[in-house]
Amino acid sequence: MSAPVLTSLDIRLIAVDMDGTLLDEHGRVPEDLWPLLDRLRERGILFAPSSGRQYATLRREFGGHGDDMVFIAENGTYVVRDDEELSSDVMDRSVVREVVALARTLTHDVGVVLCGKRSAYIERTDEAFRAEADRYYARLDEVADLDEVEDDILKIAVFDFADAETTTAPALAAFADSHQVVVSGARWVDIMNPGVNKGRALRRLQEALGITAAQTMAFGDYLNDLEMMDAAEHSYAMANAHADVVARARHRAPSNREHGVIRVIEGLLGR
Repeated sequence: MSAPVLTSLDIRLIAVDMDGTLLDEHGRVPEDLWPLLDRLRERGILFAPSSGRQYATLRREFGGHGDDMVFIAENGTYVVRDDEELSSDVMDRSVVREVVALARTLTHDVGVVLCGKRSAYIERTDEAFRAEADRYYARLDEVADLDEVEDDILKIAVFDFADAETTTAPALAAFADSHQVVVSGARWVDIMNPGVNKGRALRRLQEALGITAAQTMAFGDYLNDLEMMDAAEHSYAMANAHADVVARARHRAPSNREHGVIRVIEGLLGR
């Protein structure tokens, strides 16, 4: 597949997954991104981190560089710009309780995170699970009972200490007929309202801003990025991407270890 001549493209929006895509092998934003963000603003190109992570975590990652960005958080259930909500998709409380109840019956080692607008919530507090949750949730509250959480719940994330795709995802398949059950990482499965995904959020954003798919670039590596690939004419699978993402994307980018997102954007802007 031949690569496009990037400098000739009219790109107005770049949606970028975080883990395995923008972040390096140490889970950090490459330092070379910061000057690129200034150049994107000068060109009128909107940069949109798009992740299963919560908004507070994404905002913390970018600090002052995050001003005027759009954050597609919680796998598309929460879209925010300059701390103003653009869209959200809240789960029914009865469904939340059903998922939590089922997760409590699983015999393999899992932990549940309720992802709300104000914070994320856990009732499992051992060091091993807390360490995993802390990686993704800047705002994380320990509660005695997840059923008693009073917040708008956007997503339920279940962490599997083994392999989410082969154990937890099948165990939660009962909800797949009515909700999104998405393997968002090697050890994470997310449950969300039907039809909710990064791609739907990206399409809503395009419509709101008057930006077309032809003016949109997207980067991803895992299964929760599939619909985002469809929403962008210039879609890139990382070299380290899941095979299904490689099959769906139009183009390839170097791996996150090689700072592939930055290399493609540099090609767009011209060095």
